[in-house]
Amino acid sequence: MRVEVDRAVCENHGQCVFAAPEVFAFDDDEQLTYVAEPTANLTADVRAAAAACPVRAIALIEA
Repeated sequence: MRVEVDRAVCENHGQCVFAAPEVFAFDDDEQLTYVAEPTANLTADVRAAAAACPVRAIALIEA
């Protein structure tokens, strides 16, 4: 699975950070960072993070 975040849509609400902190985080400038290709054991958390995004900025690309 590949994660893509549309930065033009993302409003940094942080719901993804709460749902999958191993994948999503905020940097020192309060900008979202993320692991584009998380390990398979994080799939459920990544799906939950995408579902929790209030502006639907997270896309999951199945390999």
